[in-house]
Amino acid sequence: MPSFDTVCDAKMVDVKHAVENTTKEITTRFDFKGTPASIELKDKEITVIGDAEFQLTQIEDILRNKLTKRDVDVRFLDMGDVQKIGGDKVKRVIKVRSGIETEVAKKIQRLLKDSKIKVQGAIQEEKVRVTGAKRDDLQAAMALIKKEMTDIPLTFDNFRD
Repeated sequence: MPSFDTVCDAKMVDVKHAVENTTKEITTRFDFKGTPASIELKDKEITVIGDAEFQLTQIEDILRNKLTKRDVDVRFLDMGDVQKIGGDKVKRVIKVRSGIETEVAKKIQRLLKDSKIKVQGAIQEEKVRVTGAKRDDLQAAMALIKKEMTDIPLTFDNFRD
């Protein structure tokens, strides 16, 4: 039976390279000289440190630019709150989304059910497997999911005929 998986996963290799390129740019830019401005990636969390909130915004703009150049959707970034850390330094933790949350998966399932397209959505851990009798129905389901779910960067893989 034809099927495909709906997933939400960033290419972590590209994210890592974007963070490294951002670090290089921070070290070479004149406006960051002599400041504690830095960025680092651990697991799926990016930590940005700077003098003030304005500096954090500048670093995040550089990061977004580098991610876009590597074709990584910036909607994968889940911005945390700005926290004060000792003296006049501030930091922000940015989480890189991976996997579809249960609420979103249920929303996708409901969307497919209400659409009257002859496909079924099954939640499997952090992805939604969509199965149907015809390839055309699956393609229609892909188009519907892409059109309706704009706030999350969804991709489709494991297409089987």
